[in-house]
Amino acid sequence: MANDVAGTVASGFEGVRAEFERNFTDRDELGAAFAAVRGGELVVDLWGGVRDRVSGARWGRDTLQLIFSGTKGLVAVCILLLLERGELELEAPVARYWPDFGKEEIRVRDVLGHTARLPGLDTPAALTDLLDDRGMAAALAAQAPSADRRAGLCYHALTYGWLCGELVRHVSGRSVGRFFANEVADALGLEIWIGLPEEHEGRVATLELWRTWPASAPVRRETLARDALLRSIWGNPPVLDPDGFPWNERAFHAAEIPALGAIAAARSVAGLYAGLTRILSRATIELGTTTLSNGWDGAHGVPRHFAAGFELQTELRHLGPPRDAFGHGGAGGSIHGCWPGQRIGFSYATNLLRDDEGDDSRARALLGALHHAAAKEEQ
Repeated sequence: MANDVAGTVASGFEGVRAEFERNFTDRDELGAAFAAVRGGELVVDLWGGVRDRVSGARWGRDTLQLIFSGTKGLVAVCILLLLERGELELEAPVARYWPDFGKEEIRVRDVLGHTARLPGLDTPAALTDLLDDRGMAAALAAQAPSADRRAGLCYHALTYGWLCGELVRHVSGRSVGRFFANEVADALGLEIWIGLPEEHEGRVATLELWRTWPASAPVRRETLARDALLRSIWGNPPVLDPDGFPWNERAFHAAEIPALGAIAAARSVAGLYAGLTRILSRATIELGTTTLSNGWDGAHGVPRHFAAGFELQTELRHLGPPRDAFGHGGAGGSIHGCWPGQRIGFSYATNLLRDDEGDDSRARALLGALHHAAAKEEQ
């Protein structure tokens, strides 16, 4: 399978290609892309493997991939643009911009830092309800904050997107997908969409679930059956359940699902993170990477560290070795972000979704090799 790897690496980054090849030969990769941009130069642009197992189609240069919660980093950029323009204020109540929301105690910063106490949905929802972003936002506007003590800092896996999306809509008059297209993707010439146009559908890789899925305790059925808070996050609706998995369907690619629905080329996501100063001031980027919440997510049993929608490093170092890294990972193992000190943006996208954290070393190996190469370049 390593012979199927294509693309280029700059001189000094050959070790990244070697680890990408090992993902196929040693780590059970199916299809993937990995890209890194340093100071405006595309130093890694690799792809390989199978785009669709049934047809046998290979992953090509133009293949696109659903990046799940990597979408949250894209939405964070939209929010930061509105903060920079003075159209949003971090400390303001959400209800100032979205009157129907009420709940005056919940501020914009709470939504961005996953401390709004609205991590899941109380109203029963079907998978098809995910296609109606305004309906989901209305449900959250009518919902009381969770009384569960674990909700104080708790990953808002789906609700983050609808909360942010409605802020963008009320302030700008545009949906978050349209705002991102107008203000970010089109402005920078990026192949990233929150709501994929039909003409690109044939380029999207087909997702598969690893044979042990779901291995992660918070999304296992037995956990959801006994834990009402986690059930509201992951089981209402069951977004990652192997039965009824909807993420290869055209309707879910076309819809604006602003917490986890973006579809992109890895080189474009890497380019966005490396080139944030093209659309945001350095002061805004500093604001956007300043801690809003940091602590233990008791519902999920992991440390969390959030800025204005971006994930920041924890002791798990899931964003690679640098302490100053920021970005956002996605379900199944993808990871996207920036190492400011090394002026690097990166993106790893895969169509084989794994949540066996003890065994899945695909992204960790790539980021380790990338960091090693960049450090040698700096010497």
